[in-house]
Amino acid sequence: MSLWPCKGVVIEAMIGYDDIQSILEDYDRLKLRIGMTASHSALDICDGAIEEGFPTVAYCQKGREKTYADYFRTKRNSSGRVVRGMVDKAIVLNSFNDVMDPDFQRQMRERNVVYIPNRSFTSYSSIESVENDFRVPLFGSRNMLRMEERTEEQDYYWILEQAGLPYPEAIENPEDIDCLAIVKLHHAQKKLERGFFTCSSFEEYTQKATTLLKEGVIDQASLDGARIERYVIGPVFNLNFFYSPLADDMPKLELLGVDWRFESSLDGHVRLPAPQQMSMPAHQQIPEMTVVGHNTATIRESLLEKAFELGEKFITASKEHYDPGIIGPFCLQTCIDKDMDYYIYDVAPRLGGGTNVHVNVGHPYGNATWRKPMSSGRRIAMEIRQAVEQDRLDEVLT
Repeated sequence: MSLWPCKGVVIEAMIGYDDIQSILEDYDRLKLRIGMTASHSALDICDGAIEEGFPTVAYCQKGREKTYADYFRTKRNSSGRVVRGMVDKAIVLNSFNDVMDPDFQRQMRERNVVYIPNRSFTSYSSIESVENDFRVPLFGSRNMLRMEERTEEQDYYWILEQAGLPYPEAIENPEDIDCLAIVKLHHAQKKLERGFFTCSSFEEYTQKATTLLKEGVIDQASLDGARIERYVIGPVFNLNFFYSPLADDMPKLELLGVDWRFESSLDGHVRLPAPQQMSMPAHQQIPEMTVVGHNTATIRESLLEKAFELGEKFITASKEHYDPGIIGPFCLQTCIDKDMDYYIYDVAPRLGGGTNVHVNVGHPYGNATWRKPMSSGRRIAMEIRQAVEQDRLDEVLT
């Protein structure tokens, strides 16, 4: 196999450029299908693909398939035009990880599937399998997906530092907590969720950690490896960008839209008067931060140029350290403080989780840029279509 690693990091078996080109030789480029893991942002991907004329295949897990197989299943008229829904085919698997089966991947290739990675894809399958074993063309940057894991030496904080981008200051030792801080670690029972908590002193850190350990919300191993950082007070904005390698006569970077999150039980806590919060029993006093929904937002126009600067710096660093760099959608999750300075607290080097809020209606900025409804899912499909028309699929598939 050829290599396509992060510069400075040798990944012996990573599926590389030559591998994908060899696979694409057997693809009928006029009959591409858009595939994805049926969770996270799958509806956005499917809706956008249908808008651009691509058939869709959602790979579902048994027990979670009805959303895709029934309620959003497509209906086409006699001419083949979709008149309802956006999922052409829902394939039900015993486990999301079954897409790693070599025989199943062979079937995907025979169907000319281009796979759009989302966070569920890299959560239900190991990152090693995604890099080394998933022999299906991915739209986007296969070699950048690993950076989402905070346990990696070269995680997203590493590339933010390389890029000179602002992010919350780390606190190496809990005993050094002298301001409001957030402790980032995984939830012990909900493996794909967060066990984050806030504190403003070592005493509060110890008290909350002890309570959460006792309740089984976190475990000691995750606590020992947790990242502690200064909490930036201000509103949260997830910046949904798109980078187009195909754009020749216009800017390659686009800000499609912005979203923010609903988190449970945190959002329920903030609706309560302070005396009610203080009178809660101990097991209810520490809110969890499980994402359960999103809403759309816009940013003050005087802050937009700074947002684009963040995106441009990230792109430059990605090209330097992760050849060929970011491709397609990426999300910089930011907070803006009282001095109107951005801080990036998380990075998604793929389609963000909040883009479903713009399904069909499009993102505000994306709509304005393209003069038609432009969601992230549609922008992905449009890029694939342009790559087919220009014979440049090798520039967007990895």
